[in-house]
Amino acid sequence: MITVKEIAKVCNVSPSTVSNILNGKANASEKTRQKVMAAVKELGYQPNFFAQSMRKQNSHIIGVITEDLNQFGIVPIVESIMAYCDDHEYRSILMNLRLYDKWSDTWFEDETKLKNVLEPVLREALSIRVDGLLYVAGHCRVINVFPDELPIPLVLAYGLSGKKQYPSIIIDDEKGGYDMTKYLIAKGHTKIGLIAGAEGNLHTRSRLKGYQKALYEGNILYNPQWVQYGDWFRESGYRAAKYLLQDGVTALFCMNDLMAAGAYDVIYEENLVVGKDIAVVGYDNREMSKYSRPGLTTNEIQLREIGRQSAETLIGLLEAGERTEEALQVIYIPCRMIERESV
Repeated sequence: MITVKEIAKVCNVSPSTVSNILNGKANASEKTRQKVMAAVKELGYQPNFFAQSMRKQNSHIIGVITEDLNQFGIVPIVESIMAYCDDHEYRSILMNLRLYDKWSDTWFEDETKLKNVLEPVLREALSIRVDGLLYVAGHCRVINVFPDELPIPLVLAYGLSGKKQYPSIIIDDEKGGYDMTKYLIAKGHTKIGLIAGAEGNLHTRSRLKGYQKALYEGNILYNPQWVQYGDWFRESGYRAAKYLLQDGVTALFCMNDLMAAGAYDVIYEENLVVGKDIAVVGYDNREMSKYSRPGLTTNEIQLREIGRQSAETLIGLLEAGERTEEALQVIYIPCRMIERESV
């Protein structure tokens, strides 16, 4: 690597002069500055950010810890975080825990497994002197594995911190469930079946609460038999839709687009027409939803906004220099309805 001393030797100036120019300090002539910057470009000098962080109070490096990059939603969140960091002159380091790859979905309630993978990563992040940490969860749940006191700020994206000192940025799932149900009611439906996600899951519980609230406001009696739990995959949507169609519902609210695809399968088998004989709405706005026939009305999770808001919150904490009460909160990001032809 080209060093400051080597740049100084080529330009016949002192290393401190080169350092001052690189740091934007105006104590050298314009001619010297241009000479130094030309040498920097020609020789391909790159600053050693890790060495700088050892000397400075702040490194301007953000550590981004993801539970698994293969999970739906994580990549757009991370891309948005990195874009925001770049725009605000922070560099980001990505650390992927690969939890789903290691243990599929068997680790959710096992804090020991998560801690065993997370703790070495936290130590590594602190050793390279990152200014702050962003933790991107694979799905929304309460996460309690972080130390009570970290020496740097931490923000959770797509997950809910069990400790008040760490802000959380999550989807407004209750409002999303409410909006989708309200939309179906406005279209004239009163027999609305719900194909829910995994029972006990926070996304499921919040969307169910929104569904119930919309029914109540519409003076529609809640029927627990019309709530069928799945596992977020297509086959479970197929099974739930088969039961609900036999029970006489006229609309299906599916808590994700994959289960909505399973509902489409049943409807076609029954020689019914989506959007004419029965209404179907989904959730997520995965790419498949716009290519379904008819196109699936769904609720888009604004993943990039979750990432942007997470990075903004963390950098705000860093630049404020203290953890104010206003910043230590749960921030809910609303979904956006995408209306197509399935209702």
